[in-house]
Amino acid sequence: MADVQVLCINKQPRNDPHEGITHLGGSGWKWTRAEVVRSIEDKSNTFFTRVNGKRANVGVVNGPNGKYVRTYADGVWNDNLLALWECVA
Repeated sequence: MADVQVLCINKQPRNDPHEGITHLGGSGWKWTRAEVVRSIEDKSNTFFTRVNGKRANVGVVNGPNGKYVRTYADGVWNDNLLALWECVA
């Protein structure tokens, strides 16, 4: 299992910005949201962000339109993924 830092996201405009995330990426990788969800659920990888020096783990949330990813730190869900840059390639 790898512990992988998410450095960027791609999103499409939607009412709920978390459900609008389509891809997550990092140093040398870019996966679809579904691939990240599957990897978290089958415990093959863990994912995290680091915003302002603080680590936040990426977890899976069940939304009205299906599963999506969101960060949490200190037991609180937050918007750290939305603070990341857009993935370029």
